[in-house]
Amino acid sequence: MYSGYLKRLVAVSFLGLVILGVYSGVLTATLLRPTTAQAQEEEDGGSATGAGEEETAAPERESMLSWLYKSLGLRYVIVFLFITFNLVALFVMNILAVRRENIIPAALLQMFEDHLNNKRYQEAYELVKVDESFLGRVLAAGMAQLSGGYDAAVAAMQEAGEEENMKLEHRLGYVALIGQISPMFGLLGTVDGMIIAFTKIAQSTTTPKPSELAQGISMALVTTLLGLIIAIPAIIYYQIVRNRLNRLVNEVGMISGELMKRFA
Repeated sequence: MYSGYLKRLVAVSFLGLVILGVYSGVLTATLLRPTTAQAQEEEDGGSATGAGEEETAAPERESMLSWLYKSLGLRYVIVFLFITFNLVALFVMNILAVRRENIIPAALLQMFEDHLNNKRYQEAYELVKVDESFLGRVLAAGMAQLSGGYDAAVAAMQEAGEEENMKLEHRLGYVALIGQISPMFGLLGTVDGMIIAFTKIAQSTTTPKPSELAQGISMALVTTLLGLIIAIPAIIYYQIVRNRLNRLVNEVGMISGELMKRFA
């Protein structure tokens, strides 16, 4: 059981890393593409050069990733990469977990009803006993307690449903946690960057140049930006998937309750 879960976790984590790498590459290529105005300025600058004047080499552009690394610093690069990597993995794992076929498999429901209609109760129990879906575990818990009466079966199904729902909500809760702590790390970077900038001012005997304050100000702004970029999709995703999960869980309760009424 645990080996299978670890294999799925490694596979999803690898997928998250690939998606993150592709996204970073596309973002970098887009941001590094020169705009029309920049291209026009370069052409105008080149045409204005005199025939006998020696051309000077254009300053080398700094890559977006290099600028982000310098602005954030190693600490925040590690923090935001770790958060983003885990968020992508959680996105994939949760969206797979709340698929309808994983909660209420249509084939299982049809076969279970056929067994009940034909009064093959032992076959129905064996069918749901080996099924790992949400509905299968709830029905298996109820069938196992039928010997104690209808009320005992319903209580067992409710307990099993709450347990399965808790497992899914715990995994989904990590997405909400990331949505909450990402702006906090952004705020931490903002305070850290402003401290760096004001330290430069305090330690300078003359008025510091803007370039000397750029490191602290860049850290303050970029960490806040990244924290919000991570948090906003996480919060939206959490609300959408949580609503879907609640709807499916309620549907499991209604279906299992209707099926168990046959034993009342």
